[in-house]
Amino acid sequence: MKGNRVKSITAIVLDVDGVLTDGRLYYDASGECIKTFHAHDGAGIVSWIRSGGKIALLSGRNTPIVARRAANLGIEDVLQGHEEKEPAFESLLKRWGISARQVCYVGDDLPDIPVMRQCGFAVAVANALPEVKAAAKYVTKLPGGSGAVRETIDLLMKKETG
Repeated sequence: MKGNRVKSITAIVLDVDGVLTDGRLYYDASGECIKTFHAHDGAGIVSWIRSGGKIALLSGRNTPIVARRAANLGIEDVLQGHEEKEPAFESLLKRWGISARQVCYVGDDLPDIPVMRQCGFAVAVANALPEVKAAAKYVTKLPGGSGAVRETIDLLMKKETG
């Protein structure tokens, strides 16, 4: 069953905090939020984009560092400040002209579950909440912020070979 789901995926939507980052929020003296991103995840994202796949970030928070990281990786669709993620996800699908079944969504927290229930292949990172893992079709071996996105992309890119 997993193989059939994976073969239909043409796009990935990623939560940010807890998926692309380890979920910890650091603030400098001026109140600016600082986040760390894993280089392996970035390399996987670049590979996915170069292979023709669509990718977007969908976050409840709104921070300039996320937009900067996305620009560095070539991610054009960055949806921030969406505490309720479903409307933004549905708008993205319309813009892309694809169905939810063609999307892999990667999440870690409760606001991710409604989108995970709609998409074709729902992924929870290893350190996700139990409810999120229960909603997932696949749980990564690696935690968010430590290569879980790369693990997911590698799985999706092997769809033709395995």
